[in-house]
Amino acid sequence: MLEAIRIRRSHRSFEQRDIEPEKLEEVLMAAMFAPTAKDLRPVEFIVVKDKHMITQLSGMTPYSGFAKKAPVVIVVCYDTEKGRRFREDCSISAAHIYLEAVNQGLGTCFVQVADALPGPGAGKQGESPEGLIKKELGLPGRFRIQCMMPVGYPEKAQPPHDASVFFDRAKIHFETY
Repeated sequence: MLEAIRIRRSHRSFEQRDIEPEKLEEVLMAAMFAPTAKDLRPVEFIVVKDKHMITQLSGMTPYSGFAKKAPVVIVVCYDTEKGRRFREDCSISAAHIYLEAVNQGLGTCFVQVADALPGPGAGKQGESPEGLIKKELGLPGRFRIQCMMPVGYPEKAQPPHDASVFFDRAKIHFETY
């Protein structure tokens, strides 16, 4: 597991090839194995493969433009009638998506939607990116959207994180600070 964590990177450019259905299913299964508060399982996922819709989604925040190059975008959603820990539960699921994507030879990047500023495709409707995406995807009002995870085969390999840079014993405290 530590190796998957070390080689995990945020990928913003992807090869123009489809993801095998079984790999995508493994990524989604990993996301569903993520723990949630009180084990209520309120996190749901919208898998977008339609190129037109992906293009629409890619313009919704200032940082989502690269998503239009991904063959798949997973939108991480939360049913607020089933739980109360929206950010925590969705973020843990997104982390599982990251790690299983690495395990499958894929790449992804967390694109914040909740509380994000409007991007060039959001228009001047005065609505948040989250509200616009909910409309585009037909998501019921009780749902929130934490993030989008564009997924694909990374266009170029990146070296693993250097443990000597990331692991800092000075940041570990036992019993008290």
